[in-house]
Amino acid sequence: MSEQELIITDIDEYLAQNERKELLRLLTCGSVDDGKSTLIGRLLHDSHQIYEDQLEAVRSDSLRSGTQGNEMDLALLVDGLQAEREQGITIDVAYRYFSTPKRKFIVADTPGHEQYTRNMATGASNCDLAIILVDARHGVLAQTKRHTFIATLLGIKHIIVAINKMDLVGYAEETYQRIKDDYAAFSMKLDIHELRYLPLSALNGDNVVESSTNMDWYHGAPLMSMLENIQIASDRNLTDFRMPVQYVNRPNLDFRGYCGTIASGLVRRGDELTALPSRKTSRVKSIVVYEGELEEAFPPQAVTITLEDEIDVSRGDMLVSSNNPTYLSDRLDAHVVWMSETPMRPGKQYLIKQASRKTTGSINNIRFKVDVNTLEQQPADSLQLNEIARCDIGLTQPLAFDAYRVNRKIGAFIIIDRLTNVTVGAGMIVGTGSTTTASLWEEGGTPGLRGVASRVTADERSARFGQTPLVLLLMGLTGAGKSTIAYALERRLFDMGHAAAVLDGQNMRLGPSKDLGFDLESRSENLRRGVEISKLMTNAGLITIGAFVAPSEEVRQKARETLGDSLVTVHLNAPLDVCRERDTTGLYTSAERDGLDTVPGVTLPFDPPENADLVLPTHELSVDESVERLIELLRERGALGG
Repeated sequence: MSEQELIITDIDEYLAQNERKELLRLLTCGSVDDGKSTLIGRLLHDSHQIYEDQLEAVRSDSLRSGTQGNEMDLALLVDGLQAEREQGITIDVAYRYFSTPKRKFIVADTPGHEQYTRNMATGASNCDLAIILVDARHGVLAQTKRHTFIATLLGIKHIIVAINKMDLVGYAEETYQRIKDDYAAFSMKLDIHELRYLPLSALNGDNVVESSTNMDWYHGAPLMSMLENIQIASDRNLTDFRMPVQYVNRPNLDFRGYCGTIASGLVRRGDELTALPSRKTSRVKSIVVYEGELEEAFPPQAVTITLEDEIDVSRGDMLVSSNNPTYLSDRLDAHVVWMSETPMRPGKQYLIKQASRKTTGSINNIRFKVDVNTLEQQPADSLQLNEIARCDIGLTQPLAFDAYRVNRKIGAFIIIDRLTNVTVGAGMIVGTGSTTTASLWEEGGTPGLRGVASRVTADERSARFGQTPLVLLLMGLTGAGKSTIAYALERRLFDMGHAAAVLDGQNMRLGPSKDLGFDLESRSENLRRGVEISKLMTNAGLITIGAFVAPSEEVRQKARETLGDSLVTVHLNAPLDVCRERDTTGLYTSAERDGLDTVPGVTLPFDPPENADLVLPTHELSVDESVERLIELLRERGALGG
């Protein structure tokens, strides 16, 4: 039975089916006059999503203010402002809802003018997919790059590059391929999860809902088919439970519930939760919704959670999984999009609002400003309207957060002017600020926590394994051979009957350090986490083989202070030219070509270790020879027993 028939015969079943459909939020963006509004209008028209009275109004308005002569101007379906219709442009963000048998959609039509970049960023903030339109006559423009960069910055993982107005270039495959190649060369610098290309004519409907007979050389699906079938379910974070508390419900003496919308993760009855910033813990007693109680809940459900213990939880606090905690810090490292005509001034006090929590803070430092047309990083003392920068932000109260790329809901915040109450900026958190990163090395840790002693002594472990545990830290430039030699040494020690394990800095980024970038502070934090894990492995009696770039001498010294005599350092000293030749990932080539500031030895400093216990010239030694020298070093340190 079709949807139209179901509406007539059983409206309740139609509404129930529609509620169960997956929702895709998308936006159209690109340069001025690339055809964004026309594409949405054509999509709605050809999929029969326009009511007769709406269609008649568009026909009437087309004769008065349309741009297609006597033909119907479908762009008027979304360009509703008088100024938009008079100029034939999009100024404000317009939203349209529609549904097909497979999926329901909310589409945002965003403006293409540079001065309205803040409007585009607003429209993109909640979207799963972006359609970047490119005029086939003009190719990839500066605004195309700008909107692509902002879309990726805002965490949109799926991008469709729609090369529009193919009818004006004779549906030429050569034009499509040239633009596709140009865009691909630019987008290589960006972190795009899924990228698709599509030639179309929004005006004539080619490849919008139905495949075009004018472009038989294109063998892909039309736009509507892409939108219905693209996979977004895996984009949701169902691992890290986070729920900002919006309201404390206290209707009587026997009930106290904490209300909010689940931002990410699953929660079940009996789960242990931690309230932040107080760090008090309790277990879930019940999960209450309008219909009754649930055994489990997931995003984006709005629920009321009751706890077994009477702990202090207020509006603005956050409930998180005790087994999977988040950051809590008064220092943020974030990308900031400035949205005000009044320039941003470092040091000025603003309101910082994240989810339901609001505090005051200031931008302490602008690390660099991004030229969104070239992606070059530039120094800056302040930010003007629509500019984007990487900033260090200090807060008067700590925020609980995840990195934005891990959790878009609680990794974002807005900046509000305290006098006018106007939103002047938006931020996407990269991680903790530099001050907090450094303080994590200090003793003390979380208040109220203490270590628990094992019932197995260090001597018992040494006797069982026939070894003395230590941490062997292999450090050097990318391509020096750290991972290769580390795993070869692990194999050799295992064959000798010893208990050893590799802690690879690269593998750390797939788990404990997946929220970190590749700047100096992030590399320092990656090593810090590795050191803490190494302590646990050493306490378990293992020989730990660490493989980290570790570019900073200051941070290496902190590692030595933390691990003491159990740390043995080895510098894999291969010349930069040799490391370049060994590089199979193209990292060095990309750094020099694109100006990436994330590669030690090229665009970041690398401090040669001053007091390494061993230096291995890996350009002169084979892997086996390097392993032999490391075995000899371990014997000298008494790690391998008798």
